[in-house]
Amino acid sequence: MVHALRCFLLAALAVVLGLPARAAVQVAATTADLAAITAAVGGSHVQVTALSLPTQDPHWVDARPNLALTLSKADLLVVVGLEMEVGWLPTLQTGSRNRKIQTGALGYLDCSQFVRLLQVPTQRVDRSMGDIHPGGNPHYTWDPRAVAAVARGIAARLGAIDPPHAADYTAGAARFTAAVDAARAGWEARLAPLRGQQVVGFHMSWPYLADWLGFTMLTHIEPRPGIPPTPSHVAEVLRMMRAAGAKVILMEEYHSNAATDQVASRTGAHILRLPGGTRFQQGQTYLQFMEGVVAQLEAELRRAG
Repeated sequence: MVHALRCFLLAALAVVLGLPARAAVQVAATTADLAAITAAVGGSHVQVTALSLPTQDPHWVDARPNLALTLSKADLLVVVGLEMEVGWLPTLQTGSRNRKIQTGALGYLDCSQFVRLLQVPTQRVDRSMGDIHPGGNPHYTWDPRAVAAVARGIAARLGAIDPPHAADYTAGAARFTAAVDAARAGWEARLAPLRGQQVVGFHMSWPYLADWLGFTMLTHIEPRPGIPPTPSHVAEVLRMMRAAGAKVILMEEYHSNAATDQVASRTGAHILRLPGGTRFQQGQTYLQFMEGVVAQLEAELRRAG
């Protein structure tokens, strides 16, 4: 109450004195899921723009001039990290000429630091191994437990950039994480039959989803991330799927691959195309997005049962 009154009095004083009201904190997020989380935490104090389009694989975003312009006005840049954006973001950061959002600055936030990372390589990584991320797998927003930690980290950084509203950001993160935790209990109950099942992936996008829901990734149709499957690898995938009785292939909507269709047709498996982290509808929240994903998985369980 005291904080709200103080904000009201400051705003009223600005009007009386003819001073400009403080603008919302301008935030750019590399993916739509991070944008949705930031918007939930920041509320009316932030204006958030996602740099990735719904049709784009966030590994490969076009570094268009309008994105550099967006970054030139940003107070905070929120990134997935783990070199997810390494192919396009550094060019935009340089082009923005905005010191506030350069790597290492207060206005640059790598959200992977808040997450228990999976698939961290223990050996030296090079390009011959495909799109292996040397710091670990970057697809952590598939796990709502990780997202709750990310929300708290975003709140802390917003509070450092905008101290007058730090308490509001902390409260926003608390509301968001409470809602996620409440929804998660229901999601886990609905998807309990997935636990222990063998599932095949196209790209190595699913370790956090599998860790959360307790299913096993049997193999991947890409022999290495970003490397097209060879006939010999496809034959091995077919052998493994038949031996395990695996009947579900997970694939993000922005991927398309003829070998996946071939594997599905020859094993009787169903390709379940889930939206990637950029596939948010206009104004869609993280909770709404995940509810849609859970509904797809639940429908697949009914179909397979």
